This record gives sequence, structure tokens and C-alpha cells, in this order.
Amino acid sequence: MKLATALVASVAFSLALQSAPSSGSHAPDFTATTIIGEKISLSGLRGKPVVLEWTNHQCPYVRKHYSSGNMQKTQRALTEGGAVWISIISSAPGKQGYVSATEAQQLTTARGSYADHVVLDPGGIIGKLYGAKTTPHMFIVDESGTLLYQGAIDDIPSASRRSLKDATNLVLAAWADMVAGTPVRRPATKPYGCTVKYSDIDE
Repeated sequence: MKLATALVASVAFSLALQSAPSSGSHAPDFTATTIIGEKISLSGLRGKPVVLEWTNHQCPYVRKHYSSGNMQKTQRALTEGGAVWISIISSAPGKQGYVSATEAQQLTTARGSYADHVVLDPGGIIGKLYGAKTTPHMFIVDESGTLLYQGAIDDIPSASRRSLKDATNLVLAAWADMVAGTPVRRPATKPYGCTVKYSDIDE
């Protein structure tokens, strides 16, 4: 019975990831409560670009981008450019990166994050809706609700800070295309990092 349940859960999870939106399609709407108790929805942010960042503070790939200041630099550039940045933590209870709202607030402050909102998604609902696979995994949604970019933050899949000097920031590149009013040249790239730590029942 346990094996059958695990197989059903595995198939369901695979189907959820397979149904993830493609770049150029309408970004799935979601409603969430932030770590400070504010209710937000993607549709409620219509009229502004939105960036979704899947994060896990214990993941070495995430640590690379935060300890170097690269993630904060990217966050600041886009939020100052008018985007709303939402950091999402989809780690399940007992899994790497799982935090309470209070811990997430402390972490956000300690890291000097420029995120407008931080959302806890311990059930993986938003993560599965978007097919989030890694931390980090990045998405850019334009003012009309169209998913313009999804994938890696840069083009060198390494946990080493030394890789940053030779890397192209793919999020900044996609943002520049959007601001220029031209098609995003690389609308989808392969994300890299730690796997999103969904609950065991979904693995």
C-alpha cells in the first residue's frame, strides 16, 4: 500500500511539473500570505512587472548569490526599475531550508534582501504551479501577466563565488530586453541549484 501511494504521489508530482507554464504564456495566478501577514495575489499586482525567486538559505547555490551580494544587486536593480520582487520558500517542514515566518523575517533582514514580499509555501502549492525545480529558480512576469522569462539566474551553474566574474546574469538580460520593448532573447533556460525541498509524499 505504501509503495502504491508513493507511486501515485510521484506521478501526480511529475504531472504537476509537466503542466508548468511555458514562457510567453499567461502566468498562473496565486494568492498567498507574506511573512508579515499581508495578503497578496499575482493578479492583484497586474500593471507591474513581477519577479518570482525560489530560495533556500541552506542551499550552497543560494548562499553563493547572497553572500556575494549578487542576488541583492539583481533585486535592487529590478525593484528600483519598478518590479515587485517575491521570494518564495517552498521547503516542506523537516526539510532543508524550512523556516517559520519569524525566522524568514530575520533571514531577510540579515541578508539585506531587497525583496518586496517573502512568501512561505511549505505545501509546495505555488512551487508546483510554476514547476519550480531548483533554488534559485527565477521567473519574470510582465505588466500584463505574461511569463517572459524562467530559468537560471546566470549562465554558469556553479556554487563557487569565483564563477560570478565570468557569468552573464540572465535575469538582468531578460529584464533589459523587456524594458527595451524587444522580445526576450533567452525566454527559458535550465535552472541550476539545489532541488526544491518538497514534502516526501511528493517526491
